[in-house]
Amino acid sequence: MQSITINKKIIGHNYPCFIIAEAGVNHNGDMSLARQLIDVAFEAGADAVKFQTFIAEEIILQNAPKAQYHIQTTGGDKEQSWFELLKSQELNREQHIELIEYCKNKGIIFLSTPYDWKSIDLLDELKVPLFKVASTDANNLPLLRYMAKKGRPMILSTAMSNLDEIKNSVSLIKSEGLDELVVLQCTGSYPAPMDQLNITAMIQLSNECNVPVGYSDHAPGYNAAITAVALGACVYEKHFTISRDLPGPDHRASLEPKELKELIISIRLTESMLGDGKKQLMECEIANRSKLRKFIIARKDIKKDELFSNENLTTKRTGGEGLEPTQWDDLLGLKSPTKFHKNQPIILG
Repeated sequence: MQSITINKKIIGHNYPCFIIAEAGVNHNGDMSLARQLIDVAFEAGADAVKFQTFIAEEIILQNAPKAQYHIQTTGGDKEQSWFELLKSQELNREQHIELIEYCKNKGIIFLSTPYDWKSIDLLDELKVPLFKVASTDANNLPLLRYMAKKGRPMILSTAMSNLDEIKNSVSLIKSEGLDELVVLQCTGSYPAPMDQLNITAMIQLSNECNVPVGYSDHAPGYNAAITAVALGACVYEKHFTISRDLPGPDHRASLEPKELKELIISIRLTESMLGDGKKQLMECEIANRSKLRKFIIARKDIKKDELFSNENLTTKRTGGEGLEPTQWDDLLGLKSPTKFHKNQPIILG
């Protein structure tokens, strides 16, 4: 399975989960707020902070109706159309350059999701290291083909898609010679109901598409993150905001700064608990091993040349003295080389 290297960070199985702090449009068109979001993502320990790149005229009709969660968070179409909302959240070329430079100076990777052809060209020109595909474009084959032709690694979110659609999109991307691809399980509801996250679908996506997988999280709290990482997510993405009280469509399903930091700490702790998957004696167990395990001792006095048997041997904790019980069967029937007193550890030679 092809891994991806981004700014010396490797994304793939058996590597630390690549954590994307999704700023999205939570900057509300305010560059000061955008920089604050970058600060929060960096201080929380995220690997990357991601925005969204689009030109409203290129992605939506001016009379297109809002999604239900947009109505709930920003009011109806008569108060502000979806097109007007998107126009207020656009970032132009100069703003992208400013944010990329700010991320570079801060020490965090800048990413953005392009929603249209011109935005793909812009991010490619600005050398953004990978393309993140929004779930809304998971079946947008011409856009995916254009993006894949740029030759940059891709991360594909899959909310609102079925397996056949995803396999079709993955096949198209790979047919363009792009193997550096990660597919994310995602549920397209904001927030997503806990019983509809279907996180184990990551496993099917990995098996069916032969790609590293991850999870794009729209659920409340931290449980989905821990579950996804425990199941092998190579990439994890979560929306965050400065405050859920800010106006805008995505703030209510986003983590606040303290929560984002706690989430990332929990992910790294989960990874450390998972280990490398190889059963072995752990360093912290060494001192306990000889104290807690039992060793072979004389059940009663044993004479020299007496045969060792189930009747004259037993096992007890000795602090490490004596033969290990794994040698029990080898001892049976052998002559005792010396005299052993009751409760004396059996030591040969």
